[in-house]
Amino acid sequence: MNHIYSGTTKITKSTKVSWSLWLCVLCVLCGSIVILPAHAQQTNEIRVTKVRELLFMLTGAGGNIAALVFPEGITLVDSGRAEMSDKVLAAVRMLSPLPIRYIINTSADPDHAGGNEKLGAAGGQITGGNVAGQVADAAEGAEIIAHENVLERMTAPSVKPPIPTRMTPGTTYHVDHLKLSTFYHGDGIELFAAPAAHTDGDTLVYFRHNDVLATGDVFMTASYPVIDVERGGGINGEIDALNHILDVAFPDFRLEGGTLIVPGHGRLCDSADVAYYRDMVTIVRDRVQDMMKKGMTVEQVKTAKLTRDYDGVYAKNAGWTPDMFVEAVYKSLKKLEGKR
Repeated sequence: MNHIYSGTTKITKSTKVSWSLWLCVLCVLCGSIVILPAHAQQTNEIRVTKVRELLFMLTGAGGNIAALVFPEGITLVDSGRAEMSDKVLAAVRMLSPLPIRYIINTSADPDHAGGNEKLGAAGGQITGGNVAGQVADAAEGAEIIAHENVLERMTAPSVKPPIPTRMTPGTTYHVDHLKLSTFYHGDGIELFAAPAAHTDGDTLVYFRHNDVLATGDVFMTASYPVIDVERGGGINGEIDALNHILDVAFPDFRLEGGTLIVPGHGRLCDSADVAYYRDMVTIVRDRVQDMMKKGMTVEQVKTAKLTRDYDGVYAKNAGWTPDMFVEAVYKSLKKLEGKR
């Protein structure tokens, strides 16, 4: 993804705070970053939203970043764009002075993994056994974790100039899901692979105790899903991943509330937002598939404007237009036909 999306934070009953309380807590202001309970403030281009007691969402750095604060340090899901690293680090330092211990990348996209090098270097790993404490002398920095396809994409010979080693994942997984062995202040973290969705290396990150799911670009609030066919993405894998999000999430009454969803771009969400998005993607897929069965070319399918009833909500990314989405769906389905 090469564009930044903005959105309004969704406030549920449990997160509403009176204006009088806001006036009282304005004294929290420190430096250029403001952290206010249960709401969000826009400062210095980085917007910080308190999602749960110790879990925050940072927007404005490219892709959304989830930050879990625990006694030994900080875990980040994604790191934003490289050029925003200093501002992201300043926002993280306002959450906690402790080191960044882990960075989990949801994909290899530069707006989600571009800050790996600088943010990783500012952190430190937790060690044990004969090497107790922080491995500062080895300059290892934070541990970067991702699906193995993210590492392969970053280190491919075609990537010019080569990506610095410190920016690439040092820990990868290739199975359907991975439970991280470290217990984060009572919060278990589980990684779910989303193969052939946005790309072939997408990861969904579930914070079990906090009941928060970070989706990366599998789910966004102001754009059609970017199906990167060249990097292994596919429309059916995208729908499978959205269904997986709904399987993991625990909804509250009528899907409102319950598990909170940190999307790749946009506002904080819940199951209802994901269900609506899943339905939209499925409907567009079926429309394209129906026209393909009638022998329509990709240009004819795009001319039909199959997304027009959703464009008012999702056609807000100039870098990923409805025509581009429809063409990606078409190519993805054609690719599947070729495998039969």
